[in-house]
Amino acid sequence: MGKIKKDDILDILKGYDKENITIATLGSHTSLHILRGAQEEGFHTAVVCEKGREVPYQRFDVADEFIMVDKFKDIVNEDVQQRLRDMNAIVIPHGSFVAYAGLDNVEDKFMVPMFGNRDILRWEAERDLEHKLLENGDIRIPQKYDNPSQINREAMVKFPGARGGRGYFVASSPEEFDKKIEAMKKRGWIEDEDVDQAHIEEYVAGCNYCIHYFYSALEDEVEIMGMDTRYESSIDGFVRMPAKDQLDIDKSPSYVVTGNHPVAIRESLLTQAFDLGDKFVKSAHELVAPGLNGPFCLQTLVNDDLEIVVFETSARTDGGTNTFMDGSSYSHLKYGEGMSMGRRIALEIKKAIKTEGGLEKVIT
Repeated sequence: MGKIKKDDILDILKGYDKENITIATLGSHTSLHILRGAQEEGFHTAVVCEKGREVPYQRFDVADEFIMVDKFKDIVNEDVQQRLRDMNAIVIPHGSFVAYAGLDNVEDKFMVPMFGNRDILRWEAERDLEHKLLENGDIRIPQKYDNPSQINREAMVKFPGARGGRGYFVASSPEEFDKKIEAMKKRGWIEDEDVDQAHIEEYVAGCNYCIHYFYSALEDEVEIMGMDTRYESSIDGFVRMPAKDQLDIDKSPSYVVTGNHPVAIRESLLTQAFDLGDKFVKSAHELVAPGLNGPFCLQTLVNDDLEIVVFETSARTDGGTNTFMDGSSYSHLKYGEGMSMGRRIALEIKKAIKTEGGLEKVIT
C-alpha cells in the first residue's frame, strides 16, 4: 500500500473520542512504565501481549485491556489494528515494537496513530543514516572503518537493528574479525547477510553514560530525564575474574545487555550533555522533518579528556529508562516528583489534547 502518510493518520485521529484516549504499547522493553505513567495521568491503557508473557502486566496491574496475540509481530494484523483504533489508541513505540513489528510494517501497514515521528525510526536502525544524523549535528562520534581490512587497532563491531548488544564484539585485526564472525554465526547470533552490514568503529576507552532526553514539540525544549549504564553479558562476568584467569579462557566476550543501573554524570559535564541533545534535535529536524518528538537517547562514552563521545542513538524510548520508573535525579530537578519517561510521554499527550492543533504536532 506504500508508505503511510501523516494525513492518513490524522484522518483516523479525527474520528477519535479525544476525551477517551487509550495509551497502548507492545508488552516488552519499557512497557511497564509507559503504561503505569499513562495511568498516573488518567489514561485508559492497553497492552498487546504475546501469549505466555502477560504475567508482569497482570501482576503489576498496569494494563486495563489485554490484546493477546500468538506472536508480537501480529500487532500489525488488521484485526489487532482495528481493536486499537476502536479504543481510540495512541501507540507508544519502543525498541521491541520496532524489532518485532518490523520497520517496513511500521512505515507501510500500521494504520494506528503513534506518538512521535515514525519516519525517524529507520534513521536509528540503519547505521549509515544514524551516522549522517550525528555528523550533520557536528557531534563527536568514533572513527568509522569502511571495511574489515582497515582494522589496525581495537575496533568495536556492531550490527543493525535493536539487538541489545547481541553479536557485538571487539577485534584488533582483519584476521580476528573473521574468526569472531564465524564464532558468532555458529552461536546463531548473526546470519551471513548480516556480515556485509557490520558497522566497524574505533573502540573508545571511556565510561558509559546513556543519556535519556525528552524533546517537547509543544514547548520546543530538550529535557534530560535520566542516565544509566548497562550490565552486559558476558563481558561483565569476565572482568570480575582475576587477569590470569581471563587469559586462560578460550572464549570471546559478548556484549548482550541484561540490565541497567542508574548513574549521575559529574555536574560540569551537564552543559556538554545538553548541547549534544540540542544538536541532535536540530539535526533531526533538518534531515527527517518534523524531527524528533518525545523520548530519545544518546549512548555515550566519556574519555579522560572529559569529552562525551556518542556511539549509538535511540530515536524512541530506550531500555535504560527502566531505571527511573519513579523518577531520576534529573527528572526530580525538573519536576520535583516521580516522573518516569512513560509518565512524561503521557503528560505531553495530555497537554496536546488540550492544545489547539497539539495532537497533530506529536502524532504520526
